[in-house]
Amino acid sequence: MSGQGTYTAATAGEITIGGDLTVRRLGFGAMRITGEGVWGEPDDRDAAKAVLRRALELGVNFIDTADSYGPEVSERLIAEALHPYPDDLVIATKGGLVRGGPGDWRANCRPEHLREACEGSLRRLEVDRIDLYQLHTVDSDVPLAESVGTLADLRDEGKIRHVGVSNQSAEQLRESRSIVDVVSMQNRYSLSDRGSEDELEACERDGLAFIPWFPLASGAATRPGGDLDEVADRHDATQAQVALAWLLQRSPAMLPIPGTSSIEHLEENVAAASLELGDDAAELD
Repeated sequence: MSGQGTYTAATAGEITIGGDLTVRRLGFGAMRITGEGVWGEPDDRDAAKAVLRRALELGVNFIDTADSYGPEVSERLIAEALHPYPDDLVIATKGGLVRGGPGDWRANCRPEHLREACEGSLRRLEVDRIDLYQLHTVDSDVPLAESVGTLADLRDEGKIRHVGVSNQSAEQLRESRSIVDVVSMQNRYSLSDRGSEDELEACERDGLAFIPWFPLASGAATRPGGDLDEVADRHDATQAQVALAWLLQRSPAMLPIPGTSSIEHLEENVAAASLELGDDAAELD
């Protein structure tokens, strides 16, 4: 299998978010287009913007970002590269994490911060309304109802189209959904990290999109050896492509968002949408 632009994200099929946003089931995570440690500007801004444009050329129409990526860098690059946006492009962003430096992530889901974060994302992305705005984490210092309630208020004000959540348990998801109509959940999940099985099942049951972050487990899914290596060899694919294909086959609710700062890796990831594992998927279960 090649990743040289001969495949498109359309092969992954589609998923509908919130009843009115239909996107291809292989998106792009825009965390890695920032500097090292997800901090500051990338070494080559033009290259980062070229990756974003190439993603759209390859049929990707769902981009996930956050105000904390950079911070603010990822959202600005998206606007610089892609605005005015195609009609079918859905940009999802998040608020609720703040940064102290490279690799430093801290929760701040206080209502006043979430409101400021959303307003900032609106400005940087150059939109009047954010298609999907996600609560990035759960803040142990703030009642979940207050954080989610703020997103409900922002939706009612027309600043958010749909509300999503991230890094929540199944119980926290139920509480969030009792406050506002939640349409998606973004939790860590991959071939080698299946700790969010309960949350995935809840999304499948109730028609929510499940957006796995770290879909390649930060490289863990691509280490040589074992069943993954054997399956990749049989399909003339990379281990990363097999890991992404497994996610797509795992559940119709799945919307993987592999991220990269490399056009070559982007093309390889998109090519994974065309990989049919068949019975080999069971070997990886």
